[in-house]
Amino acid sequence: MATLTIKNLPDALYAQLKARAAAHRRSINSEAILAVERALTEPTAGDPAQLLATLRRSRARLKGLYLTDEELQAARASGRA
Repeated sequence: MATLTIKNLPDALYAQLKARAAAHRRSINSEAILAVERALTEPTAGDPAQLLATLRRSRARLKGLYLTDEELQAARASGRA
C-alpha cells in the first residue's frame, strides 16, 4: 500500500480534519483517506450546458403546474412540506 506525505498543510485545515476525525471516531489518517476517496469518486456537477438543458426540460414538463403561496402555507400547516 502506498504512503502519502502532505507538506505545508495549513494549520486550519489540519484542525478541521482532526475535529472531523474525532467526531466520527476515526484516526486522522482514516479520515484523510476517506476525504480523498470521496473527492475522487463522487460524481461532479458535470457540464454546465448539459445541466441547464436538463433543468429546462424538467421545467417544460412542469409548465402550468404552479402553487400559490396560500396552498404552500396550507401544505406546511398540514405537515406535508
